[in-house]
Amino acid sequence: MLMGAVLSWEQRLQSPGPARGQRSENKAGSRAWTCPGTHVRSRRMTGLVLCEPTELYNILNQVTKLSRLTEPNYLCLLDVRSKWEYDESHVITALLVKKRAGKYLIPESVDLECVEYCVIYDNNTISPELMLKDDGSDDDGADDGKHRLALGAAVECGRTLTHLTRHPVLILRGGFERFSAMYHFLRTQKIIWMPQELDAFQPYPIEIMPGRIYLGNFKQACDPKIQKDLKINAHVNISMETGPFFVGDADKLLHIQIEDSLEANITPFLRHLCHFIGISRSCAAILAFLMHRNGQTLKRSWAYLKKCKTNMRPNRALVAQLSEWEKVVIGDIVTDIQNPPY
Repeated sequence: MLMGAVLSWEQRLQSPGPARGQRSENKAGSRAWTCPGTHVRSRRMTGLVLCEPTELYNILNQVTKLSRLTEPNYLCLLDVRSKWEYDESHVITALLVKKRAGKYLIPESVDLECVEYCVIYDNNTISPELMLKDDGSDDDGADDGKHRLALGAAVECGRTLTHLTRHPVLILRGGFERFSAMYHFLRTQKIIWMPQELDAFQPYPIEIMPGRIYLGNFKQACDPKIQKDLKINAHVNISMETGPFFVGDADKLLHIQIEDSLEANITPFLRHLCHFIGISRSCAAILAFLMHRNGQTLKRSWAYLKKCKTNMRPNRALVAQLSEWEKVVIGDIVTDIQNPPY
């Protein structure tokens, strides 16, 4: 666990899990999506949803055996800014969406029907509603100084794509400006990503509380670049291993030595852990803190953490101890841990 940033971590490098797709090579070219009803499918789920920068950060950093960015049907990240802005800097793996004669041209390699996440961003859209827009701007970004009320470019593009996806189209709140200010290390000028480069991509820890608490693994806890980029100033180490940072500094390192087994007992450490943060093992620690800090149930804390780290899975023994912790925090056991997803 990285803190305030704080990092909570354990020895296991990543949670096990199968890849959800096979690698496919990109095809050249583009196609225009302008006519509703072009594709017909079952289980449509149309609509636009605002996506917070932290949500996109966590989407980019999900891991199974490898980064989930290696899965061709995992993420479609679209940049609808001008070409010169895109060439200057964009979010990693983002594809440029060109606009010609009022039509958005989606890269041919994108199959929107299959992707799990479709995220679109412009410069600074903060609402799906009308906003001030440069009047007379052309597709190259020229500006004559006049303004009018119009949809943000991301929203405008997103509306043309909702009938092509199974899931809601996500619009990045604050656009590239806000995201790049928060996560400058996820900007790039790189346009083409080879499969082996995605295989080698090193994800960052999952962000639980923006700028304050992160959930990572041993490798991430030992990476000096991650410590610097996330401004990590404390560690909660829940493993038998010793990391290289903050050794001997009790104010910045809490080392709880627990094996990854059903016999592990984290209960005696929970109150100390929650106060230290001021704040399967790392996930349990985060859940305990969320329950303590917010005075909320295990169920609600679980749902929040699951949204941040989709493959989190504390073992059954730790879940049972969290149920008892729920009674300590709110005075009763409310969450039925016998039912899914616990």
